[in-house]
Amino acid sequence: MKGIQIRTVDVTQYIQPLREGGSLPAIVEGNDGFQYVLKFRGAGQGKKALISELIGGELARAIGLKVPELVFMNLDESFSRAEGDEEIQDLLKFSVGLNLGLHFLSGAITYDPLVSEADILSASKVVLLDGIISNIDRTAKNTNLLNWNKELWLIDHGASLYFHHNWAGWESHLNRTFPMIKDHVLLEKANQLEEASKIIKAQLLPEIMEDIIANIPNEWLIEESDSFSPQEKRSIYLKLLNSKVSAIDQLVKEASDAR
Repeated sequence: MKGIQIRTVDVTQYIQPLREGGSLPAIVEGNDGFQYVLKFRGAGQGKKALISELIGGELARAIGLKVPELVFMNLDESFSRAEGDEEIQDLLKFSVGLNLGLHFLSGAITYDPLVSEADILSASKVVLLDGIISNIDRTAKNTNLLNWNKELWLIDHGASLYFHHNWAGWESHLNRTFPMIKDHVLLEKANQLEEASKIIKAQLLPEIMEDIIANIPNEWLIEESDSFSPQEKRSIYLKLLNSKVSAIDQLVKEASDAR
């Protein structure tokens, strides 16, 4: 089995900020000539949001959902020195080093639940995935979905896996369901939850999740505010995700009841 490969590219040009995002991501160009939406390690939720983006995005890809390519992006300190806007200057200064980029889907439009298309099976997969990763940020107010080339694409998983904001209490999340699924923007369309759950159980095997988690850079897992080692944190992510997939029938029932 070939493991996932996350490329590393260097930021060569800061093009423009995306001010609709609370963490002030930006469109940048990499040294491979492609444009990316760059998520900064120096933003509000810091490196934990990048970890959530990486895990959520690659889990989605593993179950057959569309996600822009994720890449690690090196940001040089020269960008902050050249920036005139103080807010952006500080963000760039605190984000020197390894960040996360999503391939920029030029011409994509934000998913609108009233007019946009989403096939039933994909909608069901997204609902269950968001239950697994506790993604609180896929509502009608903020869908974090795009329509591109007449297909549904997932973006922005930074608000998920919120247990890692308090490592000491991680075990209390092992058997939790996700009541906030009632607010999910795709819940109404998700009427193939049973079929979706079978696909997810077949695809999200422990070795797949271990491979995804192994790609988290060590430097994103080191923080002065806790005493857990990077390897301990990887083990916790894996235990939690395995637990959620094993109990996916509970998530199916919860989502079905909410519908």
